[in-house]
Amino acid sequence: MALKYFLLTIAILAVVTSISHASDPSPLQDFCVAVNDSKSAVFVNGKFCKDPKDVTADDFFRPGLNVPGNTSNQLGSVVTAVNVNNLPGLNTLGISLARIDFEPYGLNPPHTHPRGTEVLVVLEGTLYVGFVLSNPGPKMKNKLFTKILHPGDVFVFPIGLIHFQFNVGKTKAVAFAGLSSQNPGVITIANAIFGSDPPINDDVLAKAFQVDKKVVDYLQSQFWWDNN
Repeated sequence: MALKYFLLTIAILAVVTSISHASDPSPLQDFCVAVNDSKSAVFVNGKFCKDPKDVTADDFFRPGLNVPGNTSNQLGSVVTAVNVNNLPGLNTLGISLARIDFEPYGLNPPHTHPRGTEVLVVLEGTLYVGFVLSNPGPKMKNKLFTKILHPGDVFVFPIGLIHFQFNVGKTKAVAFAGLSSQNPGVITIANAIFGSDPPINDDVLAKAFQVDKKVVDYLQSQFWWDNN
């Protein structure tokens, strides 16, 4: 147990010591519509700032990451995030954290964090992880980097790149991730493409994926589970 907390501390410190290279203070929301009404102003990083005299230790505290998340879903995984939306003291600090629980053969599906690099440390189980590079050169494909991780192993997913984690073991797995943004965001690829609202035109997807429109229509009719 002491090893687990030691490894978790190392992972968090790795993110904290790299704050100068974190994605913040780049925009922490997908867009910001300008308004002339000062009452609607946003002060710092998309959040209003609490009066310093009203700040307490509880603003920097959140319990519960020792409790496993509910993995009873189609993916067999769940992400328990700690970010500025549920730990207000993180505002402007450029870091966040997540616990990821996996059932045997559970998957955290291909996704990206548009505003943060991820450092993952495995506490229990065996994970097959990987990420895909962007912008391949001429006559090249997007290169895939993969690794099998065991307890104590650490792996880095660069900001914005598609990545995944898959429990290849017959037992449950647990990992913790530090992210270089107070609100890194997550785009799950399948959900975004086939589960958008409103749906992307099936002619677009059929041509993009070079498949029959019936395949696209079938995929768009499915329920795409969000494990975050």
